[in-house]
Amino acid sequence: MADVQLAQVRKHYGGTPVIHGIDLSIQDGEFVALVGPSGCGKSTLLRMIAGLETVTEGRIRIGARDVTELDPKDRDIAMVFQNYALYPHMTVAANMGFSLEHRGRPKAEIAQRVRWAADILGLASLLERYPRQLSGGQRQRVAMGRAIVRDPQVFLFDEPLSNLDAKLRIVMRGEIKALHQKLGTTTVYVTHDQVEAMTMADRIVVLNAGRVEQVGAPLALFDRPANRFVAGFIGSPAMNFIPGRCTPQGFAGAEGLLLPMPGAAAHAGREAVCGVRPEHLEPCAAGQGLAAQVLVVEPLGSETQLSLRLGGTTVIALVRERMAVAPGDTVHLRPKAGALHLFDAEGEGLRLA
Repeated sequence: MADVQLAQVRKHYGGTPVIHGIDLSIQDGEFVALVGPSGCGKSTLLRMIAGLETVTEGRIRIGARDVTELDPKDRDIAMVFQNYALYPHMTVAANMGFSLEHRGRPKAEIAQRVRWAADILGLASLLERYPRQLSGGQRQRVAMGRAIVRDPQVFLFDEPLSNLDAKLRIVMRGEIKALHQKLGTTTVYVTHDQVEAMTMADRIVVLNAGRVEQVGAPLALFDRPANRFVAGFIGSPAMNFIPGRCTPQGFAGAEGLLLPMPGAAAHAGREAVCGVRPEHLEPCAAGQGLAAQVLVVEPLGSETQLSLRLGGTTVIALVRERMAVAPGDTVHLRPKAGALHLFDAEGEGLRLA
């Protein structure tokens, strides 16, 4: 195992910069997720760590070695791709052991390591099957097995679950997390799904247009987003944003909306945006909160998701109990104490204390 260090890493395609001077330190044994919208540079960054993309500027270190100019085969990494990339004419055992065979390892060692990986991943009974005889989840386990038999210093995952259905993705993300807990290998995981990142990673790196917006533990990003981009990307459903102005009494939105926000007084007179997560809008009795008009009701079983008109803005509320309401009804909500966020006109977070 080893740590991974990126120092002022940049990537240009011709004259177009796509990665803008990223500094990142990944600790030995850590599971770090790179997240962001399509085109933000997360896969490009991963491929530079792997050596599949050249680095225009900056340095990459894995452990004690500077690997910036090394070929992928010399970096002691293993990569799991989105499309599995299994050889259809080879059995599961042959697919898993192929990289070791290519490196000239003894057959007895290859067989031993394949059995070890198969036991970890629940593939022992499938070693003589071919990829066409496997389900999508089983194929992904084989791809993971092919990576772990090499016992690399670093695992790199490039959106490995995006081809699976929703239910299987939940199962597989639990298996990948359990695998990391068992092996303790440094892992860099790319995904566009922030729920995957939140549930699996020790730390999350949020990328936007080739730049790092924020790095932190999942709950730290959820509770204390540095800016509006992170606040809107982390969390599902996404955070609500209400434009308005700070006043000595709180945050004032359109149509007479006034949100209780003691810290807003320090920014009185300033144009700003208030952020509140859907799950932090709690139903209350009339006269004890904010009146909102129901637009859409989505019963989810244990929760009810409401689309509401609040102070001239459409917001989402996620309430824990079932609510007997219909479009056109009026409901009353109050923000959970201490759960409001404030951002300036440029989207940067403002202090409320």
